[in-house]
Amino acid sequence: MMSRVARGIASNMRSILPRLEASVRDGFLGVRRTSKNTELTEHFTLDEEVVNEELLQYEEGSKERSELETALLGVLNRVKHVPIVINGQEYQADQELQQVLPYDIKQPIAHYGHAHRVLIQMAIDKSLEAQMKWDRTRLSERIDIWERAAELISGRHRYNIIAATMLGQGKTLRQAEMDVAELVDFMRINPVFLRELANYEPVNDSQRECRNSMRLRGLSGFVAAISPFNFTGLAANLAFTPALMGNSVLWKPSDSAILSNYFVFQAMQEAGVPKGVVNFVPAEETTFASVVTQHPKLAGINFTGTSTVLKVLWQLVAQNIHYYENYPRLVGEGGGKNFHFVHPSAEPETAVACTIRAAFEYSGQKCSSCSMLYVPQSLWESRIKEPLLRITGSLVTGHATYCDCFCSAVINRRAYDRIYMWLRYIAQSPSCQILIGGTCDKQRGYYVDPTVVQVKDLDNIICREELLAPILGVYVYPDDQLKETMAKVAEVNHGLIGSVFARDQDFVEDSYEAFRFNVGSLNVNDKSTGSMVAQQPFGAGHMTGTSDKLGSPHSLLRWTSPQVIKESYKPHMNIYYPYMKMDELAQGVLRKECGQNEVVCEAKSTFEESNKEDNHLI
Repeated sequence: MMSRVARGIASNMRSILPRLEASVRDGFLGVRRTSKNTELTEHFTLDEEVVNEELLQYEEGSKERSELETALLGVLNRVKHVPIVINGQEYQADQELQQVLPYDIKQPIAHYGHAHRVLIQMAIDKSLEAQMKWDRTRLSERIDIWERAAELISGRHRYNIIAATMLGQGKTLRQAEMDVAELVDFMRINPVFLRELANYEPVNDSQRECRNSMRLRGLSGFVAAISPFNFTGLAANLAFTPALMGNSVLWKPSDSAILSNYFVFQAMQEAGVPKGVVNFVPAEETTFASVVTQHPKLAGINFTGTSTVLKVLWQLVAQNIHYYENYPRLVGEGGGKNFHFVHPSAEPETAVACTIRAAFEYSGQKCSSCSMLYVPQSLWESRIKEPLLRITGSLVTGHATYCDCFCSAVINRRAYDRIYMWLRYIAQSPSCQILIGGTCDKQRGYYVDPTVVQVKDLDNIICREELLAPILGVYVYPDDQLKETMAKVAEVNHGLIGSVFARDQDFVEDSYEAFRFNVGSLNVNDKSTGSMVAQQPFGAGHMTGTSDKLGSPHSLLRWTSPQVIKESYKPHMNIYYPYMKMDELAQGVLRKECGQNEVVCEAKSTFEESNKEDNHLI
């Protein structure tokens, strides 16, 4: 039964709703002619081919080799001052620090300082101010800036960034060239991904009645980017991908990559990134993490490093979750325990070559470096052990700028001390046997010889922990225990990338299931290193990362907060549904049109029938 109050409310609502009909009398076209809504979304023509940056060869006498030699001398002959940059203004730190060559620790290449808590807080305030305008900047304008940056970095700035990466981070020529090419790819291909994302539209199957659209907003707050030492391109991507999506960023570069990162920052400023959108804030790790995680406007953390540090950041955010204005987005990738698994049907030469490159290039300090090799007994002694040890023993470890150098010193004293402790553990462990290497020296630089150690127990810590060192563990498994070994590897090795080597297609198919979750990427008959933007997006598995696939559209979506907008052109006039069988007379409403106006009156029977029970059943 409908009460008198309910009938009165219904009558009043019905008296108002018909008047609204006049404003939409012309329907869809009438509304569109008078709409004052500006264009909220952008759409792009997708006619460009995604192509990765071509690697230069630096042959003797080539122009690129001459340019690089000049850049190397320029970095070596002048110790660069690297400032703290907040909203375009440079600041000096109280204490001056040095970035030195890892392979020649008496040679500095940069002076810098750490921002204290007050400066970090200032950077947060300025970034929040900058985002108000930056988030409203059209996508096409941001894309233009990124494309200019790609051209600048691939051209005029290329050799300075490569030189700073070789000298400051101890990368060989090829490794540094690949690093900067990846940086160019991020700047050139991420805008392609953004165009694709911007072209998405919700379903519009009733365009005469309403229009649905979705715009890509930045997050509400600031993003903290904490970058690693080992990849210049990846470090810049951590800071500038959130910025591309409309966010303001505090970029804390690694102390051991300060110069190359600053060169990239300068190139991006020259390309047109506005002041305050990305702030360059070198800082002590714990101080920076403490300040940003205690601020209520923290919108996200973009991190690459070790799984241990990622867990610490997660805990700091969790402790302050009640104080935030958002749920901060945490994107983090750690290397984990990457592995090569060799099947009895594998081509031994391929497995050996790929493993040596993956384990010892850049002294095993890549996120994707191979630190465990699993070999069947049928191949170990006869086909793999001898070439593996012989080639490893012939690798040249020296100055990163020497053309015959395969790998150089490890990044800093802290890394050296950690690796030294691992080597001591291995030497004393009854289940480990050093087959080659195992020596290190820090008199002139932080040198660690490429080391191969045979491990006889899969529960040994060497088989589980991320080493980030030129140390390769080898486990020889019985051929008849293939399935059991694969299951154990899936249990103990959680990492960025795993590789399997086999010509047996049935085994390859089995490996897809066996290693489905413990690694973020699975390579077949190829090394674990060398992922390329857009071709092999990377992200770790299990507790080694959030697997947000950097180098793909998926990673861009992590830094946007889409808003869906529905614009209705034909609003509803009736609050009742057809099955309710409520015609206007039964509702007590009579409408009389008088010209363009409408007069609404109540029927006399409205209240007379209010005491009658409505026994209609559905």
